[in-house]
Amino acid sequence: MDQTDARLLQQAGEARRQGRVADAQAALAQVIARHPGEPQALNMLGLIALDGRDFATAAGHFEAAAQADPGEAALWMNVASAQRGLADAAGERAALDRALAIDQRNLMAQVRMAQLQQRLGEEREAADSWGKVLALAAGLTDIPAPLAQTLADARQFVSDHKAHFAAFVEAGVAAPLASADPVSQRRFQACLDREFGRRTIHQNHCSGLHYPFLPADEYFDRQHFPWMDALEAQTDAIRAEFLAMVARDGGSIRPYVRQDAGTPQNKWTALDGSLDWGAAFLWEYGVRNEAVCAACPQTVAALEALPRADIPGRAPSAFFSLLKPRSHIPAHTGVTNTRAIVHLPLIVPPGCIFRVGDETRAWEEGAAFAFDDTIDHEAWNESDHLRVVLIFDIWNPHLSLAEQMLLKQFYATADASKTNDVFPRI
Repeated sequence: MDQTDARLLQQAGEARRQGRVADAQAALAQVIARHPGEPQALNMLGLIALDGRDFATAAGHFEAAAQADPGEAALWMNVASAQRGLADAAGERAALDRALAIDQRNLMAQVRMAQLQQRLGEEREAADSWGKVLALAAGLTDIPAPLAQTLADARQFVSDHKAHFAAFVEAGVAAPLASADPVSQRRFQACLDREFGRRTIHQNHCSGLHYPFLPADEYFDRQHFPWMDALEAQTDAIRAEFLAMVARDGGSIRPYVRQDAGTPQNKWTALDGSLDWGAAFLWEYGVRNEAVCAACPQTVAALEALPRADIPGRAPSAFFSLLKPRSHIPAHTGVTNTRAIVHLPLIVPPGCIFRVGDETRAWEEGAAFAFDDTIDHEAWNESDHLRVVLIFDIWNPHLSLAEQMLLKQFYATADASKTNDVFPRI
């Protein structure tokens, strides 16, 4: 394009902006006479026709411009606009396909494709296209109000589509799911919830040793613990021992959270040194509390019959956990995924709940469960009464006996070293 063509195009653009359509067309005719097929001139003629809602003429000019410069996505977008005015869905789709073939990250081309698919009732395809739009727009700032509304509508459409799709799928699997065993039900439901965006799949967050390849599941399947029924059968006796110990001498209860002096303020500050969350330890990091154990012989016998870890200076730990009314244990994660934490609820007023990952449960007196404390978890007592749970650690049930022995040797060796003290207690 030479200077004369550039000047004529500038004149045509100014005339169009001022509403002098004839002058604009005359200037563009000169350009085309000099250079037939000049894409900018053809495109502007198409815009003038589009302004006048002469969609057929606009489509002819835009298509000629796009054929002259097929690598320019904006020209194909204009073709799509004219085809939309003609109610030619196939032509509009073809033009948008050409624009997206040039650049899949073309936000407005994706918007226009999603709108077309939505108008045609292509729900699944529209949801996919709107998802691409939302992904492309995620990093944008200073979004104009019309686009912001379009994005809000897109989110709602995608959300509604997922909900309808989820309902359809869940209706289809309802019968076989209902007949499955409880473990399969829980795992398959978690699969559905993850697929439909209702659940996060959590990972282990270990402040200490992280053992690779162990399943990261909020709650361990009960089938791993054949001894749990026998433990639950002793709930009344264990509760009675706890209550008698407390009535006799206060039960050696101390604050569970005890931070070092000078510790900066953190999420534990409110519980630091407080009996809102209290504990009476039978074992703490492998050290037996003789006074509490002597007061609770049946509890001790029940615990000693279980496959607890035995690592000097580290494990086992077992304690009565007391959570006072209207108290909250903030979200946190544990030290190592080589262990499982077991809760045996002893005193549970209504309104006491426990969350691990995305699963929240209410404690039930006498109903034990095991969970992975390296997954984010927290607890609430929203009642007006004390909540008491017996808590203790055992080996992660997915570890083989050989792995348990290797871990014991690992800690023994590490603790014997004079140069390595980096491993926290489990």
